[in-house]
Amino acid sequence: MKKFFTHLKGDAFGGITAGIVALPLALAFGVSSGLGPQAGLYGAIFISFFAALFGGTNTQISGPTAPMTAVSMIVIATIIAANDGSVEKALPAILTVFLLAGLFQVGLGVLGFGKYIKYIPYPVVSGFMTAIGVIILVTQILPAVGYYPKEDLDLVSQFKPQAEELILENILREEAGEGILVLENFQETILRANSLTEEDIAKESQTLAKSATSGVMGTIKTLPRAMKNINWLELALALSTIFIVYGFKKITTKIPSALVALIVVSGIAFGFGLDYRPIEEIPSGLPIPNLEIFTGFKLASVTPYIFTAITLALLGAIDSLLTSVVADNMTKTKHQPNKELVGQGIGNSIGAIFGGIPGAGATIRTVVNINAGGKTKLSGMIAGILLLVILLALGPVASKIPAAVLAGILITVGIGVMDYKGLKAIPYLPKDMKIGPVKVSSEVLIMIVVLLLSTFWNLVYAVGIGLVIASLLFMKKIGDLTARRSDVKSLKEEAWSDESNFPENLKEEVFIKHIKGPLFFGSTSDFQALSKQIPITAKTVIIRLGRMQYMDQSGLYAMEDVLVDLRKQKINVLFVNLLEQPRYMMERIDIIPDLIPKEHIFKDFKSCLNWVKNNVEDKF
Repeated sequence: MKKFFTHLKGDAFGGITAGIVALPLALAFGVSSGLGPQAGLYGAIFISFFAALFGGTNTQISGPTAPMTAVSMIVIATIIAANDGSVEKALPAILTVFLLAGLFQVGLGVLGFGKYIKYIPYPVVSGFMTAIGVIILVTQILPAVGYYPKEDLDLVSQFKPQAEELILENILREEAGEGILVLENFQETILRANSLTEEDIAKESQTLAKSATSGVMGTIKTLPRAMKNINWLELALALSTIFIVYGFKKITTKIPSALVALIVVSGIAFGFGLDYRPIEEIPSGLPIPNLEIFTGFKLASVTPYIFTAITLALLGAIDSLLTSVVADNMTKTKHQPNKELVGQGIGNSIGAIFGGIPGAGATIRTVVNINAGGKTKLSGMIAGILLLVILLALGPVASKIPAAVLAGILITVGIGVMDYKGLKAIPYLPKDMKIGPVKVSSEVLIMIVVLLLSTFWNLVYAVGIGLVIASLLFMKKIGDLTARRSDVKSLKEEAWSDESNFPENLKEEVFIKHIKGPLFFGSTSDFQALSKQIPITAKTVIIRLGRMQYMDQSGLYAMEDVLVDLRKQKINVLFVNLLEQPRYMMERIDIIPDLIPKEHIFKDFKSCLNWVKNNVEDKF
């Protein structure tokens, strides 16, 4: 009973702290998505509660995340544009796509696909995450400077001819659907056209203006115009928010800096009666399920987005399971990947029914939960309940938050979500392939292709193209290597012939690990379990690398993580028969000599054994 209450106290602190951290991000992601702040809150409430309840990671905190919001934003904008710019008309189709994404996630978990997520190569994830950061950062520039294309009358008027043409096309399409022949009933067409008001044309023009200025390319094209129409108050609010987010972290990290920025800047803006632009009004009362998803369901309206729903499901799975690994490393536990996917799918499905945007396991919120004492599923459920209480009690207050403040918070999120580790490694990764006369790194090529395609074209297709390129290049490399060494086989973990005379008195102090093939994105998770295989008595680990012909970037960082972990445990690591390509990779990012001194690298097992006899015996 005492243990239960100990966990209850930790879970309560962890859940409350994580919920507070999630609040400004949920509001910001909701506004960014295009469905309003309440969509972000609803998503955070239901995903956090149900993903924790049914998931497979005890300490995971789930909710809207930057990657999921970036893809959702595209889905939302596309469906709204197809519904005459009306969010109300488009909402059932949008939520149906989100519901399908959740159901697909449940299917992935039930079918046992959780264990295959590890095969996503690092350069694809790196390029995608950096693109997410760029997209969020760039698309928040306009609201940060207080420029809203729909309110720029001069810009909107430029789309008036296109709006009139589009409205006429819609009239003709409606008549065709009703079986009216235009040539025989042109008076009906004229009558419908004449019934249009200037307000209808203006509304369509605003929708076209917003669509043309959305996304990275649209924002870049609009920047010159936006810079001439800066709202200095809005810009000041956004910059103040950014300053506090980064500055407050230098004072303390115990209190979320984004929350501090939200409260301080919003409080000043409201308290001094400044003429700022608030976010959309957050509906009061309990969230209500949107039954139009079921009653007004039209297969034709969501069929074009089936692939996007699958992509959302896969992205959420990757995002969540990567966070689960972080939680495992912090808590020394092991998550259940398939159960986690089922939990995420249930959370996203229920969230969609209540009008929330989709989400996934959130790394920062999960880390905050663990550090605050969260240990069980209850912590994630408490985080969701806290957000519901905030919605019911403070919904009208939250509606007074300046839009520029949330834009400032999102800019810091965009900067933070970029993969700087992958970007810094670009100059140092080996150039292992040729494109015409130019030698390039295949890892860098994949990352840049995914980054550019995601940023300027389509997030969904970019990941697919990156996976195809990575798979083809990997198959070529493995084919080339296995052609040179056709005797590479999968062997059991057992002593090799030259280890038969290993001194008995050293077997407790020395652990020998054999790597029998390439260390690549598909084998890193097994290798990362190395530190858990080592007996408590072992003080030295010998890693035999003679059969590891190839190491990719994912394998490189997995090796680095294991070596750092072993160093923390004060365990000596010795390399035996390190081959050319893996050695070159490890030298490029200074694993050699920072983690493995050159004197700890041996050409053969015999010379390594001599070192062990002369050094390990002296310590015991």
